[in-house]
Amino acid sequence: MEYHNPVLLKETVDGLNIKPDGVYVDVTFGGGGHSREIMERLGPNGRLFGFDQDEDAQANVINDARFTLVPENFRFIKRFLRFYGVKEVDGILADLGVSSHQFDVAERGFSTRFEAELDMRMSKKNSLNAFVVVNDYDESDLKRVFVEYGELKNGGAMAVVIVNARKEQPIKNSEQLKKVLGRFLPAHKSNKILAQIYQAIRIEVNQEMDVLKEFLEQSLEVLKPGGRLSVISYHSLEDRLVKRYMRNGMFEGEPERDFFGNFEVPFKIIEKLIVPSDEEIRINNRARSAKLRVAEKK
Repeated sequence: MEYHNPVLLKETVDGLNIKPDGVYVDVTFGGGGHSREIMERLGPNGRLFGFDQDEDAQANVINDARFTLVPENFRFIKRFLRFYGVKEVDGILADLGVSSHQFDVAERGFSTRFEAELDMRMSKKNSLNAFVVVNDYDESDLKRVFVEYGELKNGGAMAVVIVNARKEQPIKNSEQLKKVLGRFLPAHKSNKILAQIYQAIRIEVNQEMDVLKEFLEQSLEVLKPGGRLSVISYHSLEDRLVKRYMRNGMFEGEPERDFFGNFEVPFKIIEKLIVPSDEEIRINNRARSAKLRVAEKK
């Protein structure tokens, strides 16, 4: 089984404008597809750091003295680069979301296709999992998760149904969860709504929005002037944060204006938005929702 078919491979790495002797970071190493493409373009003095908190990714380590895999969450990018004596880098790549491998391993609980225990942790070291969210969160927190992260209009009603159902017995696996929420899953839309429910729980379990914000803020600190940030996102919540941060250097509000009334922003937008070709989507259906944005630190 292929671990992960890298999305927008050429476009994402092209966006980094690789210098042969530069230092680069792939914060979502996974199967190593994007990393291997970066390595192809690096000279003998170039360096690449890969980050991945998923223990399974260690099976894909690139055996090359120029490459270092950091088995940690990329929210700690600055700390671990410092640990390796690196203060500034020439480019950072992030392919957000869940890898094909994580979707295809049934017991990880990421996919709606399989019956599995409620898990959804990207790192097995994580104490919070989907079972805890579904069975221990109170009604208001469940509603928040479904409405904010799943963008589900019925999020409040779903929370009520789950809280009532688990009084009888814990909701342990995906089939029980689907059965409990059955009234919200009409046949013609069940896959779409289930995907939103799973997305919401997964984002909460892995704190994905907080992690993304911390990563983007640190990327600005560790990039050299002229360094590039190349980010693929897969849903509107992620893309909105990436777009705002690249445009304004902040997630909310407006940046300061200079003496002449121009906004003082830290990035220059290199590519507004790149999406996969019809051909790539035909070959790799998981690419269909991908959005690539590239910016350069001023």
